[in-house]
Amino acid sequence: MQTQPQCTFRRTVTENDKQNVREILESTGFFYDFEIDVAVELVEESLKTGEACGYHFVFADVDGKTVGYTCFGDIPCTNNSYDIYWIGVHQSQRGMGLGGLLLLESERIIYKLGGNRVYLETSSMEKYIPTRSFYLKYGYEIEAQIKDFYDYDDDKVLFGKKLKPKSTVK
Repeated sequence: MQTQPQCTFRRTVTENDKQNVREILESTGFFYDFEIDVAVELVEESLKTGEACGYHFVFADVDGKTVGYTCFGDIPCTNNSYDIYWIGVHQSQRGMGLGGLLLLESERIIYKLGGNRVYLETSSMEKYIPTRSFYLKYGYEIEAQIKDFYDYDDDKVLFGKKLKPKSTVK
């Protein structure tokens, strides 16, 4: 792992974040164009309606540039469970620990919001092995695998984690 750059977190969504999110996700090579469009739409929805939209964001800024982000929200009809919909770090910053910092910061906020379970998902395809390893490294467990969910031979792998006060709140 390279030296971790100094980053600051922010939760306020700005107009520039539409382009920031697009650039971050495009740089990774992991997302289809239509997926990136959905991620940008969530930023637009947040700009229009604020937290009433149900989406929360954490942005990581390094040297005044947004280089990573997460988007999460509570899962309707559950008792304090949250989904992390998006986590992305610009390719130029990968391998420096920012993804882990973003994930931990998101967990901290989710816990403060009353959340006690966090879920996230990814593809079973080989190119997502690093993603699945990342989730396991941060204490997530595979809860389910749904065959052919995204496409033929492309399963959905669902991860979950129970938040504990001493491990997530600083």
